[in-house]
Amino acid sequence: MFQKILIANRGEIACRVIDTCRKMGVATVAVYSDADRAARHVAMADEAVHLGGPAPADSYLRGDAIIRAALDTGAEAIHPGYGFLSENPDFVDAVEAAGLVFIGPSAKAIRAMGLKDAAKALMEKAGVPVVPGYHGDNQDAGHLAKQAERIGYPVLIKAVAGGGGKGMRRVDDAKDFADALASAQGEARTAFGNPDVLIEKYILQPRHIEVQVFGDGVRAVHLFERDCSLQRRHQKVIEEAPAPDMPPEIRKIMGAAAVRAAEAINYKGAGTIEFIVDGSDGLREDGFWFMEMNTRLQVEHPVTELITGVDLVEWQLRVASGEALPAKQGDLHIRGHAFEARLYAEDVPAGFLPATGTLAHLQFPDAARIETGVRPGDTISPWYDPMIAKVVTYGPTRAIALRALETALVDTEVAGSVTNVDFLIALTRHEGFRKGEVDTGLIGRDLDDLVAAAEPDPRAVALGVVGLAGLADPQSRGGVTLWQPLRRTVSWDGGEAVLEVQGPGAARVTLGDGTAHEVRWQGDRWWVDGALRRNRIVTHDAGVSVFGGRSLTLVPRDPLDVDTSGAGGDALTLSPMPGLVKSVHVEAGQAVKAGDRLAVLEAMKMEHSLTAARDGVVAEVLAAAGDQVEAGAPLIRLEEEEAAA
Repeated sequence: MFQKILIANRGEIACRVIDTCRKMGVATVAVYSDADRAARHVAMADEAVHLGGPAPADSYLRGDAIIRAALDTGAEAIHPGYGFLSENPDFVDAVEAAGLVFIGPSAKAIRAMGLKDAAKALMEKAGVPVVPGYHGDNQDAGHLAKQAERIGYPVLIKAVAGGGGKGMRRVDDAKDFADALASAQGEARTAFGNPDVLIEKYILQPRHIEVQVFGDGVRAVHLFERDCSLQRRHQKVIEEAPAPDMPPEIRKIMGAAAVRAAEAINYKGAGTIEFIVDGSDGLREDGFWFMEMNTRLQVEHPVTELITGVDLVEWQLRVASGEALPAKQGDLHIRGHAFEARLYAEDVPAGFLPATGTLAHLQFPDAARIETGVRPGDTISPWYDPMIAKVVTYGPTRAIALRALETALVDTEVAGSVTNVDFLIALTRHEGFRKGEVDTGLIGRDLDDLVAAAEPDPRAVALGVVGLAGLADPQSRGGVTLWQPLRRTVSWDGGEAVLEVQGPGAARVTLGDGTAHEVRWQGDRWWVDGALRRNRIVTHDAGVSVFGGRSLTLVPRDPLDVDTSGAGGDALTLSPMPGLVKSVHVEAGQAVKAGDRLAVLEAMKMEHSLTAARDGVVAEVLAAAGDQVEAGAPLIRLEEEEAAA
């Protein structure tokens, strides 16, 4: 077994690897960028080495610097985590050339599966079913259009070097193919440096089921399947294991196909075979097809660990150090059910835009397994994926595990950044999802209901007002102080209320609409209008939050603030988040129509098109391609409508 390893990654996966290394007595070396100097994974590791600037290209993608750090610190092996260099075969070659061990598959295996078209040809030879499509080298737009016609619409355009939903477009009609192809190729070129695409038949009621495999370079086993069908824009939101309604005979057939795939490339380490499954008529032998192989550990690996009792990171270390495969297929069994929800800093009502912010308050329930790379006080950086945590739950049955996930999400407390937690809670309560009726289109079909912004609960607002008045502070629980008036106006961004202290542990709150609520408290227990509430009131640097149900944060109003939100109106296009201006598509004096693309912003590993809010004429272009901009920065200004007329 290794004495010391370097982890070539950051965030929750780096912390996850360190946890297992501690259990095994293996010392760890972390690497970090300027943005991660005070990060959790840096604090957890035994040693840490600085790599460079915050951009991945200046830090976590610098393979030479990572290898040098491993050699300088005496590490014997490098664990890549996922993302960054984890599936870069040239990096694997360089690691091994330096006399170090790469904790993962061979460069040859990664290359075999790195391009989706070549991988599918290889799988066909191994007897693994593949989706009907075109995987050839001819990338001429006209040729690709003909292939799409041959396959039959709808089709899916996918970057051959892709992942994470980038370079992927669904096309339902031939007239839209050319634009979709250009868009997919452009995004693929940006994300992967390779614009080539493949075309597949789009399955109308698809399920995304993947099989966890593990090999020792000669033989492999599978650790059953995960259902990752709950997706938004081809990105996973909630995963579960095992897949609901999976017949035992189909599980056996699918698992055997995954093992054949792994053994066909002499796979070593943890990997995932992803299948697209036709869910329109139940799970059946002729209804699943190979989609791709991820030659690394997956983000959702914890659900497999919970149902099998296997620590996959431990297995990675043991096999990489020369041990035999830790178990035979017959030793592996499914016990119970597990779910994982991905908690992100993102603005759901604004279209799931990635968000930043400082985590003024962060607390997770003890009953869930939490995988996180952040702590209270940490800042969500615009340079990396905005994941805050993975919330993972287990139960003896699917229903119990799902109920545990709902409860864990309700009890998750985050303040200082907007999150998708309410969206995740809504998913756990979705009737179809509760029944196990899942496919990749579920979120899209019911998106409006799932993201509907409910009006704040007025009783929760009343509790927040009490918190803003300082009465939720344990030092003020009596409710009466000599220096505070018994009746006063409490203001916050978005509203105000009148609070009247009625005695120790009691107050009356009259909201802006004139409705009044009686609030009483004793210790950490709260009553509103005579009903006991399951809420916690937390005061932090960002204001006061009321947790327990749909979270609510009231930010005290600064009397010196002046509202300028409408100053630009629809004439000014602002950056919705910090990011890099990837391209500008207009110039001063150009006429535009509502919906026309003005610029493309790259932020948190995704491209976002910024469009005109109305018809008009461009007055000024205030940013250029290559500019790094902050949230709210003006990018394009249209002439005022009177001037344009």
